[in-house]
Amino acid sequence: MERLDHFMARANAAFYARGDALAHFTTAPEISQAFGECLGLWAAVTWEAMGRPEPVWLVELGPGRGTLMADAWRAVAEVAAPFAAAARIALVESSPALAAIQRDRLAGLPARWLADLASLPPGPLILLANEFLDALPIRQFVRRADGWRERHVAAGAFVELPAEEALPPDLPEGSVIERNEAALELIGRLARRIVAEGGAALFLDYGPEQSAPGESLQAVRHHAPADPLAEPGSADLTAHVDFAALARAARAAGAAVHGPLPQGLFLQRLHIVTRAAMLAQAAPRQAGLILSGMQRLIAPEGMGRLFKALCLCHPSLPIPYGFAP
Repeated sequence: MERLDHFMARANAAFYARGDALAHFTTAPEISQAFGECLGLWAAVTWEAMGRPEPVWLVELGPGRGTLMADAWRAVAEVAAPFAAAARIALVESSPALAAIQRDRLAGLPARWLADLASLPPGPLILLANEFLDALPIRQFVRRADGWRERHVAAGAFVELPAEEALPPDLPEGSVIERNEAALELIGRLARRIVAEGGAALFLDYGPEQSAPGESLQAVRHHAPADPLAEPGSADLTAHVDFAALARAARAAGAAVHGPLPQGLFLQRLHIVTRAAMLAQAAPRQAGLILSGMQRLIAPEGMGRLFKALCLCHPSLPIPYGFAP
């Protein structure tokens, strides 16, 4: 028997160590190249606001196939040459199988690979993370008649043990609270670094704007929902991101926080609609696919509302591009 967060960490480590892990789901960079291009230009504008430091780390957490960074760097190289000259790419990837895919995709770029963010050398940074936080392990607590209990996993089923945490006393029986200590620790560490050395970090992920009780653990196997406790390592386990809790952790560490904003609104402020229209005009045979992909990213009924954008940055910086009203 093991605590849920320990089970989730072990299962996801095994899943992402597989060479075919990315065949089970599709993320925003794979849906539209305009997504990565807009984030690359967001990074260039942010670098200008930082005072054009040289060098600067351009960091991505959980780079997947390397698609986001490939698209971002292509846009930067085309229209933001001074930023491209100043930037040093760092890809934080714990899976050797995925790092090998990324190296093939990003061959020729000024990049290095790191096993964790703590290994990043000193200096100002601009960090991008798309659907990274949702895969970090969570704990779950359930309110029962005799008090709060914490979920553990044994033989493919939940086992509840008395909780040792201080939890709200006034929630009704059956309520579930999720806590992502790994995400809170990462955000706090990143915020402290940004305050000390400068920079900004942009996270795009899914979850509610405000903290609230609820159960969100889910699994995806071959693009379909699956039992998250069955066959550990065979599916991608995720949970909704508690953006409000992460914002509180970043502010407590001294960083400025902007958002969360709905992803659809944020991407439209980055002019993804205009960029997709340009791509469709240049490739008329793929125009329908290009425009439908863009709509999937911004439409409220697609990914535009559930997905959010959150930025933490040095408190001296102006409101980041895309976050000002």
